[in-house]
Amino acid sequence: MEGFNLFRRGRKLPADQRPPLESGERVLGWARVADGEQLVVVTDRGLWLPGDTARLGWHDIHKAVWSGRDLAVTPAELVEERPGYRVVADGTVRTYLLVDPGDVPNQVRARVTRSVAYTAHQQVPGGGLRIAARRVRGVDGLTWTVRYDPGTSADDPVVVTETNDLVVAAQSGTDPDL
Repeated sequence: MEGFNLFRRGRKLPADQRPPLESGERVLGWARVADGEQLVVVTDRGLWLPGDTARLGWHDIHKAVWSGRDLAVTPAELVEERPGYRVVADGTVRTYLLVDPGDVPNQVRARVTRSVAYTAHQQVPGGGLRIAARRVRGVDGLTWTVRYDPGTSADDPVVVTETNDLVVAAQSGTDPDL
């Protein structure tokens, strides 16, 4: 069967649709979205989504879900910088119907998962939060983030103090529940 390749080797990204990669950035996979004009491109450094002029780093993806036909990506949005960590929130979910997805869903899942070094959900007065430590390419050490549960008052001084204590405990490797 000429032209058929079970492992998709040699499947080249169309040159006219290649995103502006950084020096040394490698394309690992790509898939056309349903409109046929745009691509989702997976690289060793992140995910290029249709219409974006910049790559979404693996550490900036809160969630990626593959339905068997749709790839839904939830990016993190910076809310506030605090000493030692960043407060983030879920950005707008972006969903793409992928035509012939190949290995794109598996690559996305594996790379987002690999970027997570630590994650824990904690209760705070009036709600909860998720603390995460992510590996960021080119950054020494881990990058720490906090995402508050919906309805949790992130500006309440008691919540901020408790959050700071929980992050410090996580960073030092101690269990805040002890």
